[in-house]
Amino acid sequence: MLYRAPTWLPGGHLQTIYPATCIAKPPVAFRRERWHSVDGDFIDVDFVDGQPGKPLVVLFHGLEGSSDSHYARSLMAALQARGWSGAVPHFRGCSGEANLAPRFYHSGDAAEVDWIVRALRARHQGTLYAAGVSLGGNALLRWLGESGHGAEIVDAACAISAPLDLARGGEALSSGFNMLYTRMFLQTLKPKCLAKLEQFPGLFDRAALLQARDLYAFDNVVTAPLHGYRNTDDYWHRASARHVLDAITVPTLVLNARNDPFLPGAHLPTGASKAVTLEYPDEGGHVGFPVGPLPGRIHWLPRRILTFFDEVAGAAPHSRAPDVTELCEAD
Repeated sequence: MLYRAPTWLPGGHLQTIYPATCIAKPPVAFRRERWHSVDGDFIDVDFVDGQPGKPLVVLFHGLEGSSDSHYARSLMAALQARGWSGAVPHFRGCSGEANLAPRFYHSGDAAEVDWIVRALRARHQGTLYAAGVSLGGNALLRWLGESGHGAEIVDAACAISAPLDLARGGEALSSGFNMLYTRMFLQTLKPKCLAKLEQFPGLFDRAALLQARDLYAFDNVVTAPLHGYRNTDDYWHRASARHVLDAITVPTLVLNARNDPFLPGAHLPTGASKAVTLEYPDEGGHVGFPVGPLPGRIHWLPRRILTFFDEVAGAAPHSRAPDVTELCEAD
């Protein structure tokens, strides 16, 4: 299904910012569980409970995202309309409460994804799908590639607007208008880090944190050393999903708009394993993909994700009830 941007919303920046801030998010009733990790920490997982026997979709959110992010709410609402179940695990410190361990989360956190997916697999005997957005999409792809056939505990996967090449994406976010996004991220990341220093004095350089003005500097002070990388360059290289696309065996959709401000189309990978579908529409922005007349809708993305899962499952259009995104397609 081809994405076409509304004529009234041109350009990657508008297609990124407007859907995230100006289009109403559908209501979703979540049920929260707290899971305790082996390192003495915890994560909070928000669930949508569907009908027995229907698929479960786990969604890994983006940098500083949550179950309340526009893309999470729109996908979970679409799952509810189908009677499917959904799960949105929050990365460490993203559920509204500070985590306990001397760490946060990062783009290459395949081990965290593995723990979560295996826990869900153990409790759900039916079809299990995985999706990831932005940072969560990159982490999901890292897990898929690093695990190889071991990742086949999920039936299919989708990565949306993943920063497949972290170095090129970091460069893009370090200048010009894109600094708007960087400042937005740092506005929430820095207070979390200052609180972490209260928990663990001396964990990293406080002065260097406060001086950080871009993600390169921030990752050099916090993300890289806390998660086993030498520095930002080492982290951005080793955590980039582009290195493992050829090792993925699970049917996977990689969806990135070529006008995504976070990763310009010129840097999108052109090769992957035969299990991977690389889909690079010209427009859509970063996790945007708005459609329809003013004020616009955000139902195209969940529809694309679920259509891919249907295709993998071999489901014919007449074999299931239409979901809410399809019923609204004529709007």
